[in-house]
Amino acid sequence: MKKKNVFQSGVLTVMVILVSGLYSCKQNQKKETSDIQTSEEVMAETTEPSYKISLAQWSINRMIREDGVDPYKFAEMANEWGFDGLEYVSQLYYPELEKDNFSEAAMNAFVEKSKDESEKYGLENLLIMVDGQGDLAATDEKERKEAVENHYKWVDAAAALGCHSIRVNLNGTQDPEAWKPASIDGLTQLATYAKDKNINVIVENHGGPSSNAGLLVEVIQQVGMDNCGTLPDFGNFCIKREAGDYYESKCLEEYDRYKGVTELMPYAKGVSAKSYGFDEEGKETTIDFARMIKIVKDSGYTGFIDVEYEGNELGEEEGILATKKLLEQLL
Repeated sequence: MKKKNVFQSGVLTVMVILVSGLYSCKQNQKKETSDIQTSEEVMAETTEPSYKISLAQWSINRMIREDGVDPYKFAEMANEWGFDGLEYVSQLYYPELEKDNFSEAAMNAFVEKSKDESEKYGLENLLIMVDGQGDLAATDEKERKEAVENHYKWVDAAAALGCHSIRVNLNGTQDPEAWKPASIDGLTQLATYAKDKNINVIVENHGGPSSNAGLLVEVIQQVGMDNCGTLPDFGNFCIKREAGDYYESKCLEEYDRYKGVTELMPYAKGVSAKSYGFDEEGKETTIDFARMIKIVKDSGYTGFIDVEYEGNELGEEEGILATKKLLEQLL
């Protein structure tokens, strides 16, 4: 009887050990599964877009036009303020370029100087904002074609600089019904030329019909070219002004800016974080930046976001840094 009890006891011990081992194994498997899930969550966090911030040269336009700052100091200043990319403004170089009637030599000199400076400071050239080269949405076919051809040199300059785009304005007629077909034709002509240069032609909401985001989207869709897109600007949504101009006089009718950016983002190849003023907490007082950045992120956009300060209360440097700080908090 005693031997039998010892045997039974031994069997019982072995069974307990086996059961414990199986339980421990299952617990370890559960733990490993839990660890894998945690790793996936961590990976998901680390693969979220890491946005870079660029500087739109228009942010220092008063320094250049009024204070005599050399526009070729753009890269040096952007580097000093901690930016990663450069967005040039063509008109800030016109005093120099117009002297030689935008000759090939003058354009090459612009490219070489700008490229040397960007490389010196390790900054990426992103785009050139082109102004004053004719109306791409002119109703007159000849005038429209001349405007398209005037932009060719800026497409070439952008390609030589290593940019991905030129930003254009769709100015011309302000009659939406006439503006739409004229815009489609002007953009198609220019984007066709730019395609062979690997340059995008992107439209900013910049006054008049172009600030009607829904209408602009219809134009982009009907052009239907991969290298034709948008540059959503947080601030430029005035459709109609008192004096019938694009930028200066009192705004009479404005498109909803949040709706507008939402509509333009699927076609965006850049984003312009326009700012005007800031409160004591560092928040923008005209535009809900948190809401705008959420729209940008929700769209799936992963490119650069530029600082374009256009306010009067702060000096240009102070306004630029305030905008950059706010973006860094939100991105």
